[in-house]
This record gives sequence, structure tokens and C-alpha cells, in this order.
Amino acid sequence: MNPIALLDYAGVAVFAATGALAASRKQLDIIGFLFLASVTGIGGGTLRDVILNLPVFWVANSGYVLICAVVAVLVFFSAHRVESRWKWLLWLDAIGLAAFSVMGAAKGLAITGSPVVSVITGVLTATFGGILRDLLAGEPSVLLRPEIYVTAALAGAGLYTLGDLAGLPPLASNLAGFAAAFLVRGGALKFGWSFPPYKGRPGRRPEDIL
Repeated sequence: MNPIALLDYAGVAVFAATGALAASRKQLDIIGFLFLASVTGIGGGTLRDVILNLPVFWVANSGYVLICAVVAVLVFFSAHRVESRWKWLLWLDAIGLAAFSVMGAAKGLAITGSPVVSVITGVLTATFGGILRDLLAGEPSVLLRPEIYVTAALAGAGLYTLGDLAGLPPLASNLAGFAAAFLVRGGALKFGWSFPPYKGRPGRRPEDIL
């Protein structure tokens, strides 16, 4: 199994775990666990494949759905042992984001040959599942929290794409992209890295324009 496939399976499993942990916070039943785990695990990849006009990956290989189901059941019976579920959720999400940013970029680059499309599909693959999870679970969206999130996926997808275009071995490009995304997201979680927010200012008065 090549490194990309390993990252893909690992990313699905980790993202599914974050969805299941979100279900545990809402005290949902097993169906709720299965639903949130699956949406989070395969949501970003589904959007990626639709955009690239490809057969959706989990339709061609139902193993991805089975991974989500197994993870959901495991978390259903073990989530009560996790003392700080929110903290675990954020760090597991960071691992999934890093893996998916590389996987999405690799697939976009392989299909289109475009570095721009590669970065976009990497970002969408890495972030869309988490966005859906927060929306469905009623959690504060990852997009609305102050610390860096999408930028981490951009760093991972971008560095992977640059490494591939530079002729680096696949493993080196994969690891570089994964490390970049995880370090940026991890730094945001650990040290609160964020960009300066927009600060509203009074608009011009009509007489100032004349």
C-alpha cells in the first residue's frame, strides 16, 4: 500500500473519530454516532470527487464507510473514558486535516496536473468534513474560531504540491505536506496563532465623497 493510500485511510479514520466524539458530546445514540462519523470521515473527499468529476471514492470502495462505522462503534463504547473530549477532538482533527490536505492535493494534481487545482482540492478535502461535523452537531464552526484552520490545510496542500513539482520522492512530499499542515494547526491550538481580525470603521459620509 503506497503512502497516499495509507494517509487516506488514516485520515478517514481520524476524521470519523472526531465526528463520533462530537456525537458523544451531544449524547446521541449509536445511529447519531454512525451518521456524524461517516459525514465527517468522507464528506471532504466526496466534495473533492464531485468537483473533479470522478466516481465518489467510497462508492467504488465501501471499505471507507466500514472504517467510519467501526470507529463510530469503538468511540460509542469508549468516549466516556476520554477525560477532555474537546481537547482530543481538536488534536484528532488536526491530524485528519494534515492527512487530508495531502491526499486531496495528490488526487487533484494527479487528475488535472494543475498546481492550483491541487491546492484547492487539498484544502476542501481537509476542511469540508469538519465544517459539516460542526454544523450538524451544533458546535462552534472551525471557520468561526479565531485560531488558524484553513491556512493549515493550505500550507499542507501547498508544500506537497511544491515538493511534487520539484521532483521529490512521493514519501518526502507526503511527509513534508503532512508536517507543514500539522505544525501550523498544532501551533494554532497550542499557542493561539491567528491572523489579525477585521476591525470595522465608520463609512464615508455622503458629503465627504463630493
